Amino acid sequence: MLGNVMLLVATLMILHAAFSMYEHLSHLKALGRPEDALPPDLVFEAIAALALATAGAVLRTPTLREVTWRSEMRHRATAEQDTRLSFATFVRRAGILTAAAESRKGQ
Repeated sequence: MLGNVMLLVATLMILHAAFSMYEHLSHLKALGRPEDALPPDLVFEAIAALALATAGAVLRTPTLREVTWRSEMRHRATAEQDTRLSFATFVRRAGILTAAAESRKGQ
């Protein structure tokens, strides 16, 4: 629940920072000085929103599961395992090409 609230607040903060930067840049453009720097409070607000969103996303994620072979084998029986090697054989499509070449030779 706390993670969801943090993400919502971070979203509102980043939207406010974006709107404020747009307004500030519009004001500077009207004054004829579009190359002036952004105010530090807007930059700080955007960075704080990013940090809050990151913390909210971390709190919102479920706990990580173990992804080792041992943990997988706890849930499976040995009879379910595939006893073949892990290499797959692919069907060769060269037979189609050679058949077409042979039919052309016979004509």
